[in-house]
Amino acid sequence: MSGVSPKLPLQTNDVDGHYALNKTFKEATKQNLKNLVLTVPGEKIMNPNFGAGIHQMLFEQDSPFVIAEIASRIEEQVAIYLPHVEILDVQANTKSTSNNPTAIGPNTMSVVVKYRISIINDSDQLDITLE
Repeated sequence: MSGVSPKLPLQTNDVDGHYALNKTFKEATKQNLKNLVLTVPGEKIMNPNFGAGIHQMLFEQDSPFVIAEIASRIEEQVAIYLPHVEILDVQANTKSTSNNPTAIGPNTMSVVVKYRISIINDSDQLDITLE
């Protein structure tokens, strides 16, 4: 069966050929968005501006400004490198609270990116936890 792109990290797979493949555009877009969000600017060879670099925000003080900066970085990068993706909402949680059932620990950040893929008119969300 043919695929859209190789799954990352690369995995051998006899069904798809040499490597496992993303079978749908939605699956490939989610992988590309995750790669964009987790890449630190300067890390990608020949494209030093690529990446939201949210790892750099992990040890910042918890404030609305940090949350806004994370959302802004993601939205700016998506507008440049994934123009077929529309960001609907970015939520970042940098602290645990007693009323949060999925409380996170110290030095941990949870980011949820809700988005819509305009080409196929489908929505999804990306959940990332950084430690």
